[in-house]
Amino acid sequence: MRIERRTSDPADAPGLAASLRAANPDPPGIAAAVAETIDRVRREGDDALADLGERFDGTAARSLRVDPGEIERALASAPASLRAALELSAGNVRAVAEAQRGTAASATLAQGQRVEVAEVAVGAAGIYVPGGRAPYPSSVVMGVVPARAAGVRRIAVASPPGESGLPDDAILAAAAIAGADEVYAMGGAQAIAALAYGTETVASVDVIAGPGSPWVQEAKLQCSRVVGIDGYAGPSEIVVVCDGSAPAEWVALDVCAQAEHGDDGLLVVASNDSGLLDQVGDAVVALATERPSVADATLHLVDVGDLAEGAALAEALAPEHLELICPEAAALAEGLTTPGCVFAGAGSATAFGDYAAGSNHVLPTGGAGRFTGPLGPGTFRRRISRVEIGADAAAALAGPVDEIARAEGFPVHGESALARRNDPGEGE
Repeated sequence: MRIERRTSDPADAPGLAASLRAANPDPPGIAAAVAETIDRVRREGDDALADLGERFDGTAARSLRVDPGEIERALASAPASLRAALELSAGNVRAVAEAQRGTAASATLAQGQRVEVAEVAVGAAGIYVPGGRAPYPSSVVMGVVPARAAGVRRIAVASPPGESGLPDDAILAAAAIAGADEVYAMGGAQAIAALAYGTETVASVDVIAGPGSPWVQEAKLQCSRVVGIDGYAGPSEIVVVCDGSAPAEWVALDVCAQAEHGDDGLLVVASNDSGLLDQVGDAVVALATERPSVADATLHLVDVGDLAEGAALAEALAPEHLELICPEAAALAEGLTTPGCVFAGAGSATAFGDYAAGSNHVLPTGGAGRFTGPLGPGTFRRRISRVEIGADAAAALAGPVDEIARAEGFPVHGESALARRNDPGEGE
């Protein structure tokens, strides 16, 4: 693993944040290739999925939709320890998701009309689960459980097939535990296109969520005019802000854990203790050489004047994961608003959130924490307004509506309102 040392400028946290992000630019040339893939799936349906899937996934799907019997077989044959772990994870994620469900708000206004803003679930959701480097049953749990808690009627999982022509058994077992209704053996940008537009076999959905490669994320963006998406889930990110009390090996393990996702992630450790940064750098190099799952990523070690300066850098970076390891971690966490998920205290490793703590591991990346948050039931719910205007309210509102409508050059809008004032209609 490569180590880069930097020194923070207390007057320019945004500048350092921009410099750190610029060290990992987006891969070029993806947009045009993804657009071609989406177009083929829209035009050719299942035939395009079969051809593109075999070309990009390296294997042909046994069938696009996985037979429910295969899902039951995978669940029954799953190792007991894995099944128990997935059930614990799903239970914790479900408890947190159900606690987030919103309630309706209504108001009766001065003119007498009643306006209600309610939350309703979307009809169908698609959960994308990567399967290239390794199977990710945890992503099944993180996507399906909140969708089910939100009240979605139909939940479809899409994941690339392996050598058997099916998604990995761990993914199928997780789909059964989490409560998915359908599983499709398809991956990449073509899977996103199928979920968005539908094919002969795959019915379209209303929202697509889940992590994936840059091609998958680009496809979500390009399809977002016809389907809702959770956001752009880019390379994994971790920022650790710590003082000299932090165990250097724990910090090094946390950084190496996120490096397992690939060499294009953002890895930053900021501390006011220069000696600790030296120890973390040495520990990371030693750990990475002994662990083949740790990619050849770059770790940025940042000297900061104090923990407040480190917190300011974290706020400017808006990272996917932020760890605060210092005695005042809880107090620092309260003042931060942009990270996707904050882990406060030495015991709060990001790995717990990735799998079983109950928080969601599908988090905003690339600084998107400034305007969006973790995947949750709200991703699969939308607001709907319901308005009731009786005769008295119509009489009070018609004149102002007519005035505004005529000012905008839409006189028939005014006539529509005035008609209710003059003749409220039956039942008023």
